Amino acid sequence: MSALIEPALAERVLSRALANGGEFAEVFAERNAGLTMAIDESRIESVQSGASAGAGVRVLSGGTTYFAHVDGLDPDDVGRAADEAAAALHAAQAEPRPLRAVASTPHAIEQRPSEVPAERKAELLRDLDERGRAAGSEIAQFTASYAEVRREVTVANSDGLFAGDDRTRVRIGAQAVARRGDSVETGSETLGGHRGFELFGDDPGRIAAGAARKALILLDAGPAPAGSMPVVVGGGFGGVLFHEMTGHGLEADHVQKDASVYAGKLGTQVAPSLLSAYDDGRMPGEWGSDSIDDEGTPTQQTMVIEEGRLVSFLYDRLTARRDGVGSTGNGRRESFRHLPVPRMTNTYIAPGEAEPEAMIAEVSHGFYAASFAGGQVDPATGDFVFGVSEGYLIEDGRVTRPCRGATLVGNCLEALAAIDAVGNDFEMKTGVCGKAGQKVPVGTGQGHVRIQAMTVGGTEV
Repeated sequence: MSALIEPALAERVLSRALANGGEFAEVFAERNAGLTMAIDESRIESVQSGASAGAGVRVLSGGTTYFAHVDGLDPDDVGRAADEAAAALHAAQAEPRPLRAVASTPHAIEQRPSEVPAERKAELLRDLDERGRAAGSEIAQFTASYAEVRREVTVANSDGLFAGDDRTRVRIGAQAVARRGDSVETGSETLGGHRGFELFGDDPGRIAAGAARKALILLDAGPAPAGSMPVVVGGGFGGVLFHEMTGHGLEADHVQKDASVYAGKLGTQVAPSLLSAYDDGRMPGEWGSDSIDDEGTPTQQTMVIEEGRLVSFLYDRLTARRDGVGSTGNGRRESFRHLPVPRMTNTYIAPGEAEPEAMIAEVSHGFYAASFAGGQVDPATGDFVFGVSEGYLIEDGRVTRPCRGATLVGNCLEALAAIDAVGNDFEMKTGVCGKAGQKVPVGTGQGHVRIQAMTVGGTEV
């Protein structure tokens, strides 16, 4: 993989960035190209392609960050960005260390999406459209989308690091709308990965069928129950509950600002011993994976909860320096126009031993939250509210009627402590996470998880 900026240029840029002092300087160069298209009312539309390139330069001094970025990779422009980042400092020049290459192995791509004809991508969307509409006569509307992006990055810093990565991601999504009389319901599904077009070789149409199935089921939904009861959270995208209620609280910038309910709890028991959890940025082919993070640190598997005990936070380079530890490879940024911050990659609850059917069979009256529609969490208090996009009653150990309008209300620490079973049916799903005005791809996952008691907000009288 060729570097976007050569080591000699990177060294000159770093020297200019430290011309007026500073403890650390970095240049991040990026080139990306992508394509999106959609199908709506059985017509291919919204076909868009684009490409961009640029570099960002930052200097750290006395706890303050100075940052400038430039579109394009012209050496003179990148040098001027370094001058802008250095302009506010007035100390003696600092010297960067000689650069040394950090080995990284980009994720294997079997079939580059850019080499697949646009007609084949349109055909994929038509297959999704046919599959979704064939699910039933009550499917009133169906849309599907396709997206691909290749992102090449090079990172160099004054500590001597020089690293790069080549990242390709593809993703399809399906949304079905079902209508019966005055009732209108929606179902959606996605499939994506840090992979090439080969991802779609194994029945991609299943996401269209799944989206339609959800919408049709919800036409028969009744009001959701209300009150405190056992809740079984579904596998796969059910992991977004852990991502939101726990993952963000483990990002070190929140912890260091004392804006996390997990601050001061490192080494303490926060969940039953049956639960272990990880953030893993190196999982092969997963949506949130990269070879290095956006600071050049190799990604890694970080155990955050070990048999119920909180054992690690998630660090980028800056927050790791503050705590005197190493970065966990979680410094991520949306683009060269942004600063890196601690972000999750693929965050998940490790597989347990429980069979999902047995887990549900032990509940006489409860709620099954199969998937979520988003929610809100306050990392400082741990309080959360989540909307349930697909939920069901559990009665006498069986999943029965579907419910609409359910929310889950609770507190992170209380919900973690109340988990009493983790399923063996582990599955990962894709998502896009927002923080600090930036969006990055993340993976969420788990098997089924049972929480002894949680407040379900519903409308059932």
